[in-house]
Amino acid sequence: MTPRTSAEQPTGADGRGSRVVVVGATGNVGTSVVQALSEDPAVESVLGLARRVPGWQPDKTHWLAADIEPGGDDLVPIFTGADAVVHLAWKFQPTHHPAETWRTNVLGSLRVFEAVAAAGVPALIHASSVGAYSPGPKDRRVDESWPTHGWPQAAYTREKAYLERVLDTYEHTHPDIRVVRMRPGFLFKRAAASEQRRIFAGRLLPSRLVRPELIPVVPDLPGLRFQALHTDDAAAAYRAAVALPVRGAFNLAAEPPLDAEALAGVFAARSRSMPVRPVRAALAAAWRLHLVPASPGLFDAVLRLPLMDCTRAADELSWEPRHTSVEAVGEFLDGLRSGAGMDTAPLAPDRRAVRHPRAAADRVGSA
Repeated sequence: MTPRTSAEQPTGADGRGSRVVVVGATGNVGTSVVQALSEDPAVESVLGLARRVPGWQPDKTHWLAADIEPGGDDLVPIFTGADAVVHLAWKFQPTHHPAETWRTNVLGSLRVFEAVAAAGVPALIHASSVGAYSPGPKDRRVDESWPTHGWPQAAYTREKAYLERVLDTYEHTHPDIRVVRMRPGFLFKRAAASEQRRIFAGRLLPSRLVRPELIPVVPDLPGLRFQALHTDDAAAAYRAAVALPVRGAFNLAAEPPLDAEALAGVFAARSRSMPVRPVRAALAAAWRLHLVPASPGLFDAVLRLPLMDCTRAADELSWEPRHTSVEAVGEFLDGLRSGAGMDTAPLAPDRRAVRHPRAAADRVGSA
């Protein structure tokens, strides 16, 4: 990113540095966003909200255990006095019980949006996704005006698209709130490798079986072309959105788009042309048997995602990723080899969530 001048530095209404609340602060994206904000001299403080308080402690950051789901903690007093709320909380699993993810992802997000308005917070930065987009082209780029109706057979894309419709209305109802929607591609970093293995490959799959050197062939499937970026690069865009008077949606992705040939290079493997149907059938069978948590609907969505044009982020956020998509995936694979993680519950490097006794002391409400 281009350094900001002093006139562009974010400040509160009284001239002090910004106070930012990050909801869902301990996962793949949250840890990078908190780190980026904590390093910004114009940010006075960061309040990180998560289900469990982590051991990780960056500068200028305070932690609070809170539940955003219906019946959870009162978020209004937590948000009061903040200059921006960055909403990142998301539950990927269980894909076999979409009502559960809907409760957290949709109903929980509605509570966050409502609390932002009730607390008088002037800016809401929401984590949308490339998954919110309707099926689109793989041979050209689409900008932020492409329809956001998702892919209806996947809970993840369905929920992301639903929240886009909610924010359409929210912006009209609350024109005084600056609403930003980030739509990144697939996000990777070394410290998130253990979490992403558990989410997509499953806790029962031994790490040794997902080592890159044991993947000799990458299937070249029709439609297998998608975008990715390093999570820290996405965090730089979030930091800029907190600082600058921008509104609306921003596509975020690094170059190049990843296809079978690019992935084969990362894995030091070879690509082989294959039809989609048998691969999908194998995945669907494994999912029905609870052998893998990634649903066949999400597989269908990935093959239909459009390629995004990121010109707006470059122009209005002065944003440019420092890592290529290949570097981001390579770092993730290195994390798989080493069992990398962080001292937060979602990013714990083993199968046990990190627990800390002070979480009880910092707990709010009775959620």
